[in-house]
Amino acid sequence: MKIGFIGLGNMGAPMAANLAAAGHDVTGHDIATRPEGLTVSDSPAGAVSDAEVVITMLPDGPALRQVAREIYPFMMQGAIHLDCSTVDVDSARDVADLARQHGLLAADAPVSGGIGGARAGTLTFMAGGPAEAFGDLRPLFEVMGQRMVHCGGAGAGQAAKICNNLILGATMIATCEAFALADKLGLSRKSMFDVVSTSSGSSWSLTSYCPAPDIGPASPADQGYVPGFAAELMLKDLGLSQQAAEAVDAATPMGKAAFALYRRFVEEDGGRGRDFSAMLPYLADKGRAP
Repeated sequence: MKIGFIGLGNMGAPMAANLAAAGHDVTGHDIATRPEGLTVSDSPAGAVSDAEVVITMLPDGPALRQVAREIYPFMMQGAIHLDCSTVDVDSARDVADLARQHGLLAADAPVSGGIGGARAGTLTFMAGGPAEAFGDLRPLFEVMGQRMVHCGGAGAGQAAKICNNLILGATMIATCEAFALADKLGLSRKSMFDVVSTSSGSSWSLTSYCPAPDIGPASPADQGYVPGFAAELMLKDLGLSQQAAEAVDAATPMGKAAFALYRRFVEEDGGRGRDFSAMLPYLADKGRAP
């Protein structure tokens, strides 16, 4: 399949490389990087002009809207735009409307699994968009990931990602709080892990991505909190959850609190550039006062 890939950063580059390694004809474009081993065009138009599928991995909604406006006039009629960025729901829906106006299909499919999952081809895709697009896209999902869930119409993938990461952000904070409390109560982290991982307090944040180093499966905590999923990306996703909640008048007090804490961590207390699980040493150094 001929594929254009716009956005070759930490996530996009390994996703594109996996597609090329699987035998697809991939031409990429990025405003800042030219990864080795990939065919790269100097312009977005050059990357998409003869592509059957165009994949984008971009930082936010405004960037997605801008790229869509730029590339749609150059895409073949009937081609599919698969956006794997994490953006606001309205941007995903507006881009889908614009695609229809240009005779194109658009699907939003943000991912879970981080940089490691992108490299290993084990991402989970949360997809929204017209059902007729997904027959052609399924072989690509199978190369880049291990699971794709079609969640509904345009924007449904973004809605699922926002809800998932609201849970993830809040449970990571609760897990880190529990470890910090255990420290001060004189309970070893290993004992806490052994109990909670097989009890009602267990969660993915504890058992698969433990924020305490040298406990459980390997995680960024074992590498000095070098990001697998950066704290500023968690802040972005929690911000999107609150934007969405505001738009539909939904009560999300835990999400609101998690957003406020990650914002303070990232913007004021040195969390930028660290993994989101570095909330543990951040909280462990604090006392009772907020």
